[in-house]
Amino acid sequence: MRRRGVLTLLAAMAAAGAGGGIAATRWAAGGGTPEPARATGEAVATVAVERTDLSTARTMPGTLGYGTPRTIRGAGGTVTWLPSAGTTVTRGQPLYRNDDQPVLLLYGTTPMFRPIDGAGLTGRDVRVIVDNLRALGYPVGDQPRGIRPGDGVVTTGVVAAVKKWQQDTGVPVTGTITPVQVVVLPGPVRVAEITTDLGAPAGDGVLTVTGRRKAITVPVRAVELGTVRKGDAVQVELPGGATTTGTVAAVDRDARPADDAEGGEVLVDVTVTVKNTAAVKKLDSAPVQVSFTGETRANVLAVPVAALLALREGGHAVQIAGGPLVAVETGMFAMGMVEISGDGLTEGVRVVTVS
Repeated sequence: MRRRGVLTLLAAMAAAGAGGGIAATRWAAGGGTPEPARATGEAVATVAVERTDLSTARTMPGTLGYGTPRTIRGAGGTVTWLPSAGTTVTRGQPLYRNDDQPVLLLYGTTPMFRPIDGAGLTGRDVRVIVDNLRALGYPVGDQPRGIRPGDGVVTTGVVAAVKKWQQDTGVPVTGTITPVQVVVLPGPVRVAEITTDLGAPAGDGVLTVTGRRKAITVPVRAVELGTVRKGDAVQVELPGGATTTGTVAAVDRDARPADDAEGGEVLVDVTVTVKNTAAVKKLDSAPVQVSFTGETRANVLAVPVAALLALREGGHAVQIAGGPLVAVETGMFAMGMVEISGDGLTEGVRVVTVS
């Protein structure tokens, strides 16, 4: 078990003295037997050593939905058609219409940032076009050898495939794809909310999208993230009291201030997916409670953290009520308690605590 500082010796003694009147106690310089406390005759606060289970498990509020929404903005133009909220859009389908032309969804991780407009053009954005055309069933031919991994090259075969795709989707057949014409996202999406009106500029924001699978977003204090990891199992309590299991799917990399933050509290969103989708089939959104398992220590001796004293020579001790200081080893800190072990410490022994 590891040692951790909680209170300085002087602060602990002063607090205990103010609450109960024992004199300051020190650890013998020779490192042998601790010197007993000198009672002042006044009552001191005491607590019994408990045998209990300690756990870092904790329950936090979350929101069931479809994950964190992402805003879609156009590279220009005017919005002329919008889908309904709740619509699922997959590869090659329109997200909305811009200047009466469909803005089509492609899958990938590199957004369109320039026109794909000529044979020999190379880049990761080109690879997005090549992969999507191939997935949609358009023959693009072989890619040249020797290009950088992850890149694609516009070949005559790719240009021909682009023209055929444009013809099939009803857009001008130019062989060129511009950022106005497509939106690149990691996969299929669900339209979460329409954020504009017909006739509005597309660049101001058109709609928000989420993933198709239901997920729970849990705002976690940044200081508590060390015990939350991707892949961790959790327990989810749904409205009405029913429970189901879930898994931590992602821990956001961006921290944000809490809405009602005082003193600079910072939150990070943790995404939890539900294994039993039938359990949340009838809910599109709802408040839930998510229990993170954490670490558990079973059948250990424990006292309130306020009973723990830090010694000037290092280590910790507890003050036996009416007796000596006893050096202790500390283990888990959880729920305001600390795991301890030391000579003569058993369940029921009373120790001094700060009231």
